[in-house]
Amino acid sequence: MKAGKDSKGFDLQEFINTLNTLDPQNVGAWPLPVRLFIYVFVFLVVLVLGYMLDLSGIRETLLTGKQQQETLLGEFEQKVFKAQNLETYKRQLKDMEDSFGALLRQLPQDTEVPGLLEDITHTGLGSGVDFDSIDLGQETAKDFYAEQPINISAHGNYHAFGAFVSGIAALPRIVTLHDFKIAPIAATRGDDGGAPVLSLVIQAKTYRYNDTNGGGKK
Repeated sequence: MKAGKDSKGFDLQEFINTLNTLDPQNVGAWPLPVRLFIYVFVFLVVLVLGYMLDLSGIRETLLTGKQQQETLLGEFEQKVFKAQNLETYKRQLKDMEDSFGALLRQLPQDTEVPGLLEDITHTGLGSGVDFDSIDLGQETAKDFYAEQPINISAHGNYHAFGAFVSGIAALPRIVTLHDFKIAPIAATRGDDGGAPVLSLVIQAKTYRYNDTNGGGKK
């Protein structure tokens, strides 16, 4: 029974009271169990904080690494795809160059303006369009072709204009139409008293092949 009285368990209140009596200026005088407890506690706190901080940095590094890996993997897949299809791209480029060259060779070496003006005039008259004026603009040199504008002013009705535009598109020469303006001419009507007469201002452009870098007429 006496031995049971002498062997005491850990008394938390007594331990707290002991801590309260310790002199923080004289750590060396603290009881050995208290010093060991403090050392172990500080060691564990430092260990846990170091682990947490180091783990946070590792997570950020890992996340950045994953993002970079995905980016590099995507770039690698694109490059592999391009490398695998390089020959196909070369063939497509060659086909495009051949097609472009064939179209380019279809452009005449000369604008052949007199013949084109005659074609435009016949097309307009056959469509029921009456011309007020057909004026040539200044030819403009581009990289590999020259562009010749033709300013057209005419009058007629909607049906005549539609037929005229369709007729121009059917010409053997490459002719494009731009910047058209249509406006009514007062209350004027056609000879048959039908559709109102309208004015049409439009610019046609024809092209010729320019085999010199500077361009200009041949």
